[in-house]
Amino acid sequence: MRAVAVLLAAGGGSRLGRGPKALLPFRGRPLVEHVAGELRAGGCSDVVIVLGAGADEVIRQCRLEDYRVVRNADWASGMGSSFRLGVAAADGAEAVLVALVDQPGVSAVLIRRLLERHRAGRVTAAAYRAEATVGENPDGGAAGHRRPAPAAGTVRPAEPRLQRGHPLVFDASLAVEAAAEAAGDAGARNYLRRHAELVDLVDCSDLGSAADVDTPADLPLLD
Repeated sequence: MRAVAVLLAAGGGSRLGRGPKALLPFRGRPLVEHVAGELRAGGCSDVVIVLGAGADEVIRQCRLEDYRVVRNADWASGMGSSFRLGVAAADGAEAVLVALVDQPGVSAVLIRRLLERHRAGRVTAAAYRAEATVGENPDGGAAGHRRPAPAAGTVRPAEPRLQRGHPLVFDASLAVEAAAEAAGDAGARNYLRRHAELVDLVDCSDLGSAADVDTPADLPLLD
């Protein structure tokens, strides 16, 4: 199976306030270099990097000559336009793996697991365990966060459940379908919701994290 990775790295990182996320330092080099290297090491035969905000600066500061770089002039419209460009550039692929540049927890081992589990005509999604609760939540916290043991009779812990995340591996034909209707910042989200029967979840909780670097509070993920 020839898998081509599409690395979405076009966003301006406005909520983070540090310029393009592609240039965030991680383990001694820009984040985009690190993630692209993990995609290649995990078994992707080629990596398409979609740049947008600060593309000239990213190209100047990073070593991306071993990858295909696509510029998205319409990056401000949202992730959908980058997804479309990346899939269009992944010509000749049997499978298209879609990854986000702001997830430093994605590793080559995780990528390899997804590719090994992928089946033709399907979508394979990395999934991660999340804590769940059943009943009333007395402290009003968001579901999925670990809490101290509650008083008897208030909350009953439930089994951890899997939440779909990134990266995703699409059969090439399905990637084209999903990209054709991608708009705004939704990417493939709406397509995946409507075609849930095509999606296989692969538990990757032991290999990495779905956490992304989105706000200043997330910067410890780069330590």
